[in-house]
Amino acid sequence: MALRQLWIAVVEAPALDANPHNPRRANVAQGRGSILAGDGTPLAISRGDRRIYPQGDLLAQAIGYVSARYGTSGLEDAYDRVLTPRPASADPLVDLRALATGGRSAPRGADIVTTIDLKIERELSTDLAAYPRAAGIVMDPRTGAVLALASVPSFDPNDLDREFSALAVDPRSPLLDRSTEGLYPPGSSFKIVTAADALELGIATPQTVYHDPGGLTVGNFTFHDDEDEAIGTQTLTGAFALSSNVDFGQVALQIGADRWLAEAARWGLGSSLDFDLPAARDRLPDRSDLTPGVLAQLGFGQASLLVTPLRMALVGATIADGGTTPRPYLVRRIAGTDTSIATRPEQLAQPISAATAAQVRDMMIAVVRHGTGRAAALPGVTVAGKTGTATLRAGLRSHAWFVAFAPALAPRYVVAVVVENVGYGGTYAAPIARRVLRVALAQSRTVP
Repeated sequence: MALRQLWIAVVEAPALDANPHNPRRANVAQGRGSILAGDGTPLAISRGDRRIYPQGDLLAQAIGYVSARYGTSGLEDAYDRVLTPRPASADPLVDLRALATGGRSAPRGADIVTTIDLKIERELSTDLAAYPRAAGIVMDPRTGAVLALASVPSFDPNDLDREFSALAVDPRSPLLDRSTEGLYPPGSSFKIVTAADALELGIATPQTVYHDPGGLTVGNFTFHDDEDEAIGTQTLTGAFALSSNVDFGQVALQIGADRWLAEAARWGLGSSLDFDLPAARDRLPDRSDLTPGVLAQLGFGQASLLVTPLRMALVGATIADGGTTPRPYLVRRIAGTDTSIATRPEQLAQPISAATAAQVRDMMIAVVRHGTGRAAALPGVTVAGKTGTATLRAGLRSHAWFVAFAPALAPRYVVAVVVENVGYGGTYAAPIARRVLRVALAQSRTVP
């Protein structure tokens, strides 16, 4: 019996403690640590046996919920073992007797301090909420700190137990965090990667000339630019600024299938992301499916390529940070009663050189100055960006993308935005990025 008790207390204890059917977990909020924004504003707190979310539906998917009936999600799930109070002794009955006699204070879980900037978060969420379904992320490209992330539609975790059944079957999927788990074709925003690969491999320079007659047939597939435009003869920079699908299809064919896959691996595409929240893996075609027609479409972010807004934020951050991809993080510090653990910035990869990143940055500046991204321009600030209009099957309107960073020559903020089924990226997503960047830059006093 003693050996069995020891086995349960030591070996099986973690699994038993995490089991949602464990009666000790029925009082899930009691003593649970808080989740805080970067400035200390509460995002999740416990009051007695109630878990309260003071910001309501703001950050609902990221912060998540903790429920005796429905379990945990978001940061509440990812850091459950940290947030949950631990008994001071191995025997919970001893702790109960001590508390009853005043011999020991109630145990309390550690607090989680996030990187969230609530002013940026509110702007991003408000702008996205103008549409039925959308998502976005704001990141510091120098460190990988996620300053804001939003997914529309959202829900109020304070009402979770009452509303869960309806939320679970809602066709709009409000429980899904589109910013980290929503998979979308990136459309022309992926030309950032295509251009960078071509420059890095020495296939092209910003001045290499391409000709776009309005369409290109590769095998049994013919593709066009938006609205059947014909960009004509342009340099790579011009083709990038005006977002020529025909030219970037040609660039992808020059790269070739094997090199395309090799470069995708260097960017980390298709690999799992070491992030504080669950993040969906990008979906790439198999090598056997990379026919010339499919490869050409990949050059402008179509075919079977699917990515998350988080991935596209990292693509923008790679250009902004001189070719280095930072590891994204949402938790800045774990503050316990006995110790405090802070997150240190790390690098995920370096897919391109600093010289290539600078060339792509200049091409992205051209997009905002005189290309498809002029709606993202800010007075007195140089913004670098790239539009994307991801074409879907017949009968569905395109997803609108925009990836941007600013100030372009000394980047502090990178934004990735996707708005579902609305149309052009330059029309719908770029203005959102502009407003978010304006608020973010005002925070750092970059803009008066």
